[in-house]
Amino acid sequence: MRGALIVVTGTVIALSGCSSPPSAPRADSTAPVIAPGRPGEQARTLSPGEAATAVPTPTANAADITYVQDMIVHHRQAMDMALLAPTRAASAQLKSLAARIKDAQGPEIQFMTTWLREQQQKVPDHHAAHDGMPGMATPEQMEALKAATGKEFDRMFLELMIKHHLGAITMSDRVLTSGSHMRVEELAGDVSVTQTAEIRRMQQMLSAL
Repeated sequence: MRGALIVVTGTVIALSGCSSPPSAPRADSTAPVIAPGRPGEQARTLSPGEAATAVPTPTANAADITYVQDMIVHHRQAMDMALLAPTRAASAQLKSLAARIKDAQGPEIQFMTTWLREQQQKVPDHHAAHDGMPGMATPEQMEALKAATGKEFDRMFLELMIKHHLGAITMSDRVLTSGSHMRVEELAGDVSVTQTAEIRRMQQMLSAL
């Protein structure tokens, strides 16, 4: 889903321009469509049938709705973890990271809540179950984090947040493959890029403890 689609007809390459909105390739077209891969991945040629559904649309499907509902729950736990850092962390660097996580994910929760209401879909309550959701800390782990201070807190926070971010990336990769709504695609792409960078930073911090 991600990236511009390049339609090749003979020797002419047509890219979507700025002057008019792109239209989805027709399923009955015989022109091959090249979908650029994610960073580090090869581009691949889509069949006409794949190309017809590869361009994101303003219409949401079940995968979009599930992703947004689950990501609200996921983000809320990250916020709960980040809010503990100012009074428990030993590292100023970790406190700064936690503040950035809070500042990024708070507005994303607001966006996702508004989007679900626009789609006339349920917004998860604050006690929504998250069994089986990738990367989520258990209630016991959250209680242990709340009880920790100093370097012990720093270590636990980093270990849990790295796992948490990996879970968010897994969820985002799924919706980038199976979702259809352009705004959800944009959100999932931003989550993947931002949290991948934060994972690298947290791994460096953890190795320095």
